[in-house]
Amino acid sequence: MSRRKTERLLNLVVCLLATRRYLTAEQIRRAVPGYPDGDEAFKRMFERDKEELRELGVPLEVGSDASGGGGEEIGYRIPPQAYELPEIHLSPDEAAVLGLAARVWQRESMADAASGALLKLRAAGVETDVPTAVGVEPRVDTADPAFAPLWEAVRDGRPVTFEYQGVGRTHGARRHLEPWGVVSRRGRWYVVGFDRDRGEPRVFRLSRIAGQVRPDGPAGSVTVPEGADVRAIAFDRDEQTAEPRPARVRLRAGAAQGPRRWARDVRPVGDGAWDEAELTFRDLDRFAPYLARFAADVVVLDPPDLRDAVIGHLKAVLTANETAAGATAAGITAVGVTAAGTTAERVDAGGDAARAGER
Repeated sequence: MSRRKTERLLNLVVCLLATRRYLTAEQIRRAVPGYPDGDEAFKRMFERDKEELRELGVPLEVGSDASGGGGEEIGYRIPPQAYELPEIHLSPDEAAVLGLAARVWQRESMADAASGALLKLRAAGVETDVPTAVGVEPRVDTADPAFAPLWEAVRDGRPVTFEYQGVGRTHGARRHLEPWGVVSRRGRWYVVGFDRDRGEPRVFRLSRIAGQVRPDGPAGSVTVPEGADVRAIAFDRDEQTAEPRPARVRLRAGAAQGPRRWARDVRPVGDGAWDEAELTFRDLDRFAPYLARFAADVVVLDPPDLRDAVIGHLKAVLTANETAAGATAAGITAVGVTAAGTTAERVDAGGDAARAGER
């Protein structure tokens, strides 16, 4: 909303709140700055402003007041008793929760909104800051550039479009989404909504959104289904209904202790430099980055989508750190061969990757 429009709407609200009688459209035109001189232009703008106020929840009352000098002509006013908030009473615990909630946000855009909310409550005589009630203060932050535009799109009910690079993909794909909510879990942010390309609800991780999130339709055109629980869509369905999937991997002998702790059917293969084992997983999005942490000590054999996801994660890491000091071409090549899911009998950072027996 432009500054000029904001000022005009604010002046209109003040004008209609200050009067005890109904003001006609012509009286409003003369009293409120910002309206054009032409009759048709004024009518169109005034009609849009009335709709805007109603959408914002302002109780615009329509009627007539013969004693007010306007005859029987239709007029407008805002009853102060319907516009003003009732007196707010908060218990000490409720006030402490509000103060803590406002302090949780670190990101500038959300911090400003939270601080503004506290300021309004304090102006109404509600003290929300109770330092003695807080022992440890959590902090919520998101460095994902997509967070702010997606949060605004959810607030405004506006469809969006963006480039999304899924797990194991080397290139992004254009997606068109009707966003329902933005949620966080374990430090990662996700947007939930109706995917127009797939024709069903989908979940997208914000860190995999490349480039800008752009509007893809008018505000107010997104309708969240009644009873939709975005957190359940994002997390519970996968945890409660997803069947465990087996993964066949090779673990370097004496290494990769993390996966070994919960691996099954571990047995040596070849000359004993590698062990083959079976793991189970539910969430590919979380499991692939976990295995990628072990780099050349873990080789994913099956399933193919897990192997591709680990390769994609390692490639992304290598690309981001390709100029790091000490990286050698041989070392990078060796890790790439291992990530590709070979049944390597021997791979070392200084050796020739061609010696790895490829499957």
